[in-house]
Amino acid sequence: QVRLVESGGGLVQAGGSLRLSCATSATIFSRSAMGWYRQAPGKQRESVARIFSGGSTNYVDSVKGRFTISRDISKNTVYLQMNSLKPEDTAVYYCNAVDYESGFANYWGQGTQVTVSS
Repeated sequence: QVRLVESGGGLVQAGGSLRLSCATSATIFSRSAMGWYRQAPGKQRESVARIFSGGSTNYVDSVKGRFTISRDISKNTVYLQMNSLKPEDTAVYYCNAVDYESGFANYWGQGTQVTVSS
């Protein structure tokens, strides 16, 4: 069973920072594109940031310049550093893995709440 274990959410004031972490198995980490999605109340889940096996990244426009996705291969962990947080960043954030070697199967973490107060 594939597990993605998230941590790092919480409550922060606008302008503050948080770092999310997502750990998984070495097998999944090595053959997947990893990413972060978020879902705010009443809205659809959206892709926030992704990092691919070669290290390239992409971001949704609303977080460019504020969020940074990175990974530690030795720890099989992907991070999302979130700076200059805004109230509109409030959402449940989910870690995602797309496994290239299993028909692009999608795996999800349990979600972690990020709340930004104004």
